[in-house]
Amino acid sequence: MEHTSSTAEPTAPKRTRTRNRRGEGGRLREEIITAAAELLDETGDEHSVTLRSVARKVGIAAPSIYPHFPDQPAIMLAVVQREFAGLERCLRTALDQAGQDPRRRLLAVCDAYLDFARSHPERYRTMFGGLWVPALEDSSLTVEDMATLGMESMQLLIDALGDCVAAGLAGSTDLTADATALWVGLHGLAHQRAVSPSFPWPEDIAERVITSLAHLTEPRT
Repeated sequence: MEHTSSTAEPTAPKRTRTRNRRGEGGRLREEIITAAAELLDETGDEHSVTLRSVARKVGIAAPSIYPHFPDQPAIMLAVVQREFAGLERCLRTALDQAGQDPRRRLLAVCDAYLDFARSHPERYRTMFGGLWVPALEDSSLTVEDMATLGMESMQLLIDALGDCVAAGLAGSTDLTADATALWVGLHGLAHQRAVSPSFPWPEDIAERVITSLAHLTEPRT
């Protein structure tokens, strides 16, 4: 899964790091993940995240990474898993703040997804945009590692759509398929907004996409 690159690694100054006390290995693991995420933010390039560059940023020797991560793809997986956890928190917060109206809750969770993509462009590209496509046969990662990424967030979307169907506000007959179509539509909109910022996007484009793909009915008056 790990790509190779001939580009030079970032030359950020090496940090001086205080050695962890016994039992604090978990803190070093988090520092490694944070360093990798910062490298992605700085360069927008997954190839910049190498064992050497991450170790330099944390202020440790590269072999010190191995007790926590067997290879570079494992570090990248941890970064992406942490970002998906952040996305899930954003979606749950949007749902909690939207009240009890099912239609409003579905629109809120979709808007939160789009806001996340806009606010975290490099990390979003790593999660969804093909910036990171590991070759499983060349890494410690498994098919299950990749297949389960983002499933909690997807379930929130499925549940929000299901609530609309139960309330008679949406005509979906296959929640999983329609929620997947809705996610694809949201992802497409997020991507096109990022690459075509000068396009005269209609103000209600997000609601149009959501209403169509979720098979929402007109709100009752």
